[in-house]
Amino acid sequence: MSLLGRILVILFALWLATLAAGIVWSLGLLGAQWHNVSGDPAERIVFWGAAFIASGMTATLLFLPMLIAVVIAEFFAIRSVLIYALGGAALMLLAYQGAGFGRGDESIDAPPPLVSRDMEIAAASGLAFGLVYWAIAGRRAGRRRERA
Repeated sequence: MSLLGRILVILFALWLATLAAGIVWSLGLLGAQWHNVSGDPAERIVFWGAAFIASGMTATLLFLPMLIAVVIAEFFAIRSVLIYALGGAALMLLAYQGAGFGRGDESIDAPPPLVSRDMEIAAASGLAFGLVYWAIAGRRAGRRRERA
């Protein structure tokens, strides 16, 4: 596969991975209300709109870290599914905290939980991101150089 073909596969994998992460975000945040969503098309549009907004946010927050991780994975031919899954979760948690979303609500009555539900959702969406990327592009990382 040529270099241009590999770059296109990587871009396609990143696009699908951000879409998967956005769907996980939407299911995590709005999934509890899924049984309340009737057959009304407007409610379904709100859900899928939230999924696309979350995937756009994922791509925005993770663009530079994703680019660095992809270059490192391609250079060192990293193909482990575990590394991609844990790396995606770690990147998403770091981006979530770095964007300022991880601040807990302060209360006099009780301290904030060590790991909030939103942080769990961030880790799950990063895990989904890593797995989808690995399934499309990561499992063949660095193979282009091996044949040369």
